[in-house]
Amino acid sequence: MAMDAFAVSISAGIAIERTTPRAVFRLAFHFGLFQFMMPVIGWWAGSTVSAGLASYGHWAAAALLAIVGARMLQEAWSQPDRQMRSNPTRGWMLVGLSTATSIDALAVGVGMALMRVRILLPCVVIGLVAAAFTAFGIVLASRVLRRWGRAAELFGAIVLIIIAIRIALSHGT
Repeated sequence: MAMDAFAVSISAGIAIERTTPRAVFRLAFHFGLFQFMMPVIGWWAGSTVSAGLASYGHWAAAALLAIVGARMLQEAWSQPDRQMRSNPTRGWMLVGLSTATSIDALAVGVGMALMRVRILLPCVVIGLVAAAFTAFGIVLASRVLRRWGRAAELFGAIVLIIIAIRIALSHGT
């Protein structure tokens, strides 16, 4: 589950103007927190409400990632000499990316509830691994990939769109 967070963190690291320890922490913390919370929410829903909740979550994740990727593409093409105006480590974009990368964890939580698995330890591990992969991805992107400028930003946007398509196709059947 942390691989989506890793890929998105690479895109974020390419997109932001300057990667600060604070930006790395914000992204890693939020991705880790959402990856921790979504299985808990899914487990609760699977235990008390209905397993149908998880059947539509992938569409929301795909849409959010596609929207952010399209926005990154537009900004990369319209402003070739500037970095992305929106900072993916702040505000609603951060919340949207955190949600989109953790929707699959919601379904995992529903499955854990149906199997009557205890939820706390797996969620802590999922959250910590996602946070670590996110921090590594954003730092890697800021130190290595950003040197390629606009091409790297376009690559990051395309990666987000591909992840969105993969999510939609893998759950579309």
